[in-house]
Amino acid sequence: MSQDKLIREGDVAADFLEGLLDIADLDGDIDMDVDGDRASVSVVGGDLRSLVGRDGEVLDALQELCRLAVYRETGERSRLMLDVDGHRAARRAELVKLAEEAVAQVKESGERVALAPMSPFERKVVHDVVAEAGLGSESEGLEASRHVVVLPAS
Repeated sequence: MSQDKLIREGDVAADFLEGLLDIADLDGDIDMDVDGDRASVSVVGGDLRSLVGRDGEVLDALQELCRLAVYRETGERSRLMLDVDGHRAARRAELVKLAEEAVAQVKESGERVALAPMSPFERKVVHDVVAEAGLGSESEGLEASRHVVVLPAS
């Protein structure tokens, strides 16, 4: 997708979020960026914990609403990534560490390692770290219990 289209997605999502913050009477600044092949929008400042929710559940729902707002405006599906109060960035750092530990364990033992259930975003982070380390991984299980399994080198 072109840079201009990704910027447009970020603008639409930012407008949607500004309206939402106004309705909810929450303070927050909105930052937009393009991260690789997707638009990235962050809301920072103020007390935004209510927009993150338990284990990021509210954040995931807000991200889907932003994607729907983009679709309504542009007619195209969006892969926009939303972060609130640095939640996803902090979670990404935790997942990288977890994945690196699993990679080390698999390399040492030669046995596959199954991780705890994760959201699609979380699984993607783990898959990327594992691939970068030269090992394979796959997702197993049904949606609520879907998890990553790190595989030994073939």
